[in-house]
Amino acid sequence: MSATAATESMIRQHRINLGLTALLVGLSVAGLLLGHVSLSPWQTLAQLFGGDERLAVIVLEIRLPRVALGLLVGASLGLSGAALQGLLRNPLAEPGILGVSASAGLGAVLALYFGLAQVSVWALPVCALLGALLATAFLALLALRDASPLSLILAGVAVSSLAIALTSLALNLAPNPLALSEMVLWLLGSLRDRGLSDVGLVVPFMALGWALLLSAGRELDALTLGEDTARSLGVGLGWLRIRVIGGAALTVGAATAVTGSIGFVGLIAPHLLRPWVGYQPSRVLLPSLLAGAALLAASDLAVRLIPTHQELMLGVVTALLGVPFFMHLLLRTRRTLP
Repeated sequence: MSATAATESMIRQHRINLGLTALLVGLSVAGLLLGHVSLSPWQTLAQLFGGDERLAVIVLEIRLPRVALGLLVGASLGLSGAALQGLLRNPLAEPGILGVSASAGLGAVLALYFGLAQVSVWALPVCALLGALLATAFLALLALRDASPLSLILAGVAVSSLAIALTSLALNLAPNPLALSEMVLWLLGSLRDRGLSDVGLVVPFMALGWALLLSAGRELDALTLGEDTARSLGVGLGWLRIRVIGGAALTVGAATAVTGSIGFVGLIAPHLLRPWVGYQPSRVLLPSLLAGAALLAASDLAVRLIPTHQELMLGVVTALLGVPFFMHLLLRTRRTLP
């Protein structure tokens, strides 16, 4: 690539990042203003500095945590998806492929099953994080053994299948209908009824995960040339796998711990950006973070505004959007194969 072309590509990427950032600001403002009770910008701003007590509760305790979590969770899923697609060199990879989401879901379901969630508000997210960390530890040990991408995918499928089977067993043996209802609703994924304490819980894990994933961009670029070439360029593949798997586990595990299972964002976001920013993993990471945040924020805004008798669950909406997109990618991939 010539110097002029590289400069033009960098300028285009900066413009895309700025455009996505502006979109996030617009969606965040809309998330604070819109809902069952619509507020003007001046009313919303007044509540941030004290005002009507009823409106302050709506803005500060209901909408602000929901908007913040939507941005954080969407960004984590989008970034994790882009990094895993680069690591596994598989355009159909997404965060759920490692089994971390399913393991976090199992931890949360067990907290509900044994009644721990009734003892402390921290029990459910902490148990979900522990489930994610156990799955991560297993995958990290496998990565240290210099496992191939196929081995990591198969291991992730095995972990996910086991976690789903144990989750189904817990649902089957639920002690009462109320516990069963709580488990099912949590697994469907939602940002509803979340507070600033949930935001505070996930931020440290997500920040560390983002740092690990964003720092792996150059090494993922080298990996696109093949493992032997990457090694010759000084890339430690075992350490790279641990960083990406660990970063994805921290971000996705923390997200699942407070919102339940929300799928396909990590699959869709990178594919929407690649035609515009290029196919080098390092160029896709940050835009995917921004696009994932925008995608989930827009989906949650739609969930809140669609006139239904009962609010739709966010995980259901993202699945309805993601499955057709996944099938389109699958068919397109098959057409390009020899």
